[in-house]
Amino acid sequence: MTSEITLFVNPTAGRGRGAHAAQPAASAFRAAGFSVRTVVGEDAADGLARARAAVAEGTGALVAVGGDGMANLALQAVAGTDTPFGLVPVGTGNDFARALGLPLRAPAAAARLTADALKEDRLRSVDLGRVAGTWFGTVLASGFDSRVNDRGNRMRLPVGRFRYDLAMLAELAAFRPFAYRLTLDGGETREIEATLVAVGNGSSYGGGMRICPGADLGDGLFDVTVVGNCGRATLLTVFPKVYRGTHVDHPVVTVHRAARVELVAAGVTGYADGEPLGALPLTAECIPGAVRVALP
Repeated sequence: MTSEITLFVNPTAGRGRGAHAAQPAASAFRAAGFSVRTVVGEDAADGLARARAAVAEGTGALVAVGGDGMANLALQAVAGTDTPFGLVPVGTGNDFARALGLPLRAPAAAARLTADALKEDRLRSVDLGRVAGTWFGTVLASGFDSRVNDRGNRMRLPVGRFRYDLAMLAELAAFRPFAYRLTLDGGETREIEATLVAVGNGSSYGGGMRICPGADLGDGLFDVTVVGNCGRATLLTVFPKVYRGTHVDHPVVTVHRAARVELVAAGVTGYADGEPLGALPLTAECIPGAVRVALP
């Protein structure tokens, strides 16, 4: 591989941690013998165009510096190519980094580990999800959790995670289950009432909420977690268990495994890696070995 790598930087990740992380990350790569090119887009579309250009020009690796949103954007540039992907996680959620076993909010350490992996050709091909040409690394969320995202994104204040705590309280007050049609691997369509359906390539979303605790990035299958029809009291009992992944033991929760998942529900938006995909219906496919990742 070429000795030049491209740092793909989100300066606003983690309330400005992305900008501060770029320098120690670049220094760690240079100390390992790499030349470093830094890409910072004027917006997401411009950044993606620049990242794709770097991949097309033969960069030795595309290394995202930021959170799950930046990782997701970088995946759009490298998925399906031979260009290695690296990640220096400095965002708020960092769920893809968790799935990859990377150190969180330690940019110099993450960059050193990634540089060593690139030098030693320690690359692992991992699965990605794909919806209508858009790639994702962690979880496609739909239902109650995506409604919380919808509401939080509409709120201007407060800033940070507290906004989504307030959005969750508001959605609980208006809570009702959704009528889904769920089809797995082209089989029989199930008509169900559900609180949410999460399609997991990785195990967690929302900064460590292990909604699909058994998901494996290398098995070619999604874990599909369905939280069924339940009232507010049951939801408040089940939801805190998501951080430990023990919610799957509750009778209202079922887990399926499939490589292709079709979701249909009225008035529900799908989010993948925390980014909006659009309104259901959506079809997600698990693509084995879609990206080569430099891992510690």
